[in-house]
Amino acid sequence: MNTDHAPYPIGTPGTPWGDNERAQWLAGQRRQRSYRDDVLSAVEELGDPFESVEYGRLDYAGETYPLVALRNRDWRDDLPVALVTGGVHGYETSGVHGALRFARRDAGDYAGRINLLVVPCVSPWGYERIHRWNMHAIDPNRSFGNGQAEEAAALKRLVAPLQGRFLVHVDLHETTDSDETEFRPALAARDGTPHEPGTIPDGFYLVGDSENPQPAFHQAILDAVAQVTHIAPSDPDGRLIGAPVAAPGLINYPVRSLGLCAGVTGAKYATTTEVYPDSPRTTPEACNAAQAVAVRAALDFVLARG
Repeated sequence: MNTDHAPYPIGTPGTPWGDNERAQWLAGQRRQRSYRDDVLSAVEELGDPFESVEYGRLDYAGETYPLVALRNRDWRDDLPVALVTGGVHGYETSGVHGALRFARRDAGDYAGRINLLVVPCVSPWGYERIHRWNMHAIDPNRSFGNGQAEEAAALKRLVAPLQGRFLVHVDLHETTDSDETEFRPALAARDGTPHEPGTIPDGFYLVGDSENPQPAFHQAILDAVAQVTHIAPSDPDGRLIGAPVAAPGLINYPVRSLGLCAGVTGAKYATTTEVYPDSPRTTPEACNAAQAVAVRAALDFVLARG
């Protein structure tokens, strides 16, 4: 593997960032799109079958972001709960818009069958700046164990009263070229560790829980998504992003010990989707559709089992 690359422009190689480096990084972040226009307005337009629930607020340097969840109006305490999350990494666009697409087009098909809780954008500051981290240079998707990121802590508070009732959780993500060009080098610089360049899978794949793998559940999702966009092939070593492949298009992580969002509910059926929007073989519309199809396939699988 070629490790020749320019050092990240912030910090000293081998030395973790301090306050000065974090401030320098923050000063370089720019608002590039609007959470209110893209997400909150879409939530307001949904109406039935959902009600909007504000489950927290972020106050970042004078900018306030209401955190919103969608809850079906015909909520029944005798039914299990499904959680759909998008935008845990704010830059992963199809996670946000795929969740909204599912809520707008598909959620009504599940009325009276399962309770739906949809959180379309967990990290609005990151969404606006097209970034993986929050304003404190913390990755929310490594914070669901320690609650270090307020985005993660707020979501944990939202789901806490429903623990034990979640049957399924689909966490919608992307793997992008910018993971390799920006976010992984930034992570290594922040932590003072070497950056080892890797490869980005060309296509859709899933991340399951190595402690609760549920292969049939994941295969049902992959089969459905394959009708919309292509599934990522393994690399020559039989891996995806460095992890051994459990099945074509599927890898497993210990989601709870890593503090990943997919472990926040303890649901029997939980998965993380990964769409590749930079492929010449797909489009933004296809990526959004793939995310929504993944949610449908997950729900259809668990409901078919009674």
